[in-house]
Amino acid sequence: KVLLARHRKNKGYYAVKVLQKQMIVKRKEQKHVMVERSILLKGLQHPFLVGLHFSFQTRNTLYFVLDYVNGGELFYHLQREGSFPEPRAAFYAAEMAMALGYLHSLDIVYRDLKPENILLDSEGHVMLTDFGLCKEGVAMGGIMHTFCGTPEYLAPEVLQGHPYNPAVDWWGLGTVLFEMLYGLPPFYSCRKAEMFENILHAPLQVHSGGSQAACSLLEGLLERDVSKRLGGSRDLVELQEHPFFGSINWEDLLARKVRPPFIPKVTGPCDVSYIDPMFTLQPVPASVNDRCQVGGTSEAFPGFSFLNPVDLFLNT
Repeated sequence: KVLLARHRKNKGYYAVKVLQKQMIVKRKEQKHVMVERSILLKGLQHPFLVGLHFSFQTRNTLYFVLDYVNGGELFYHLQREGSFPEPRAAFYAAEMAMALGYLHSLDIVYRDLKPENILLDSEGHVMLTDFGLCKEGVAMGGIMHTFCGTPEYLAPEVLQGHPYNPAVDWWGLGTVLFEMLYGLPPFYSCRKAEMFENILHAPLQVHSGGSQAACSLLEGLLERDVSKRLGGSRDLVELQEHPFFGSINWEDLLARKVRPPFIPKVTGPCDVSYIDPMFTLQPVPASVNDRCQVGGTSEAFPGFSFLNPVDLFLNT
């Protein structure tokens, strides 16, 4: 669960990600949790990535205290609108690309780009969240072997069990861009086996009505031959040079000077109108009020607790 919380001293609003230790151990996901903590602990300084302020644990529960973002998931907006006009999709794709390029510059591969992991902040900018499937220590040219990700967005080399490299993230961006433009991932089927077969072998069906630049970018990102995939050689730079992003001033984009094409109509931090009621109507877990059990069974999550030095300064 993710809770909205307000700090008693600095009055700031935060998103608190609550994880039950028993469930994590049962699913053998301790590594994913500690990887997410490790990534967040790097002090990611990027305008399009969610940052960590604190992490702590009680006997039964882990807590990540993160940037609070209330413009809604990209998934939520796609569900409501079906698809986006090309300029809006290009804006989001450009901000995602910059976030992925930044992670790659730190030798981190994201591996799970999908609309559910892409948030909009109150000003309409993209924020990537959920770093549990990231892989650290992978420079350009480095390889990974783990089969992981979300079925609709898996790159063909991952499906085939081949060694793969950071270019999997550019395939992921291609699938999300396709979905933003056309309403569904490019090789989607309600039958998983058929969808996997489509990812491996079906021709890319680019719909009529899209610009030539959009078609070219999708074909480049969704190239099955990794050696020919856009971004596979020079990473982010190859995308920045593509005509689809010809109108983007990348320096202004990074500085958040480019006005987003859609600005969420939120009245303040407590406005959760862009968050699905299936989440906001859930009860607050009792463990949030369990103050006397700090510590306890932390063996599976050593060194989990953390306080961002910036927050330490703000709270003194």
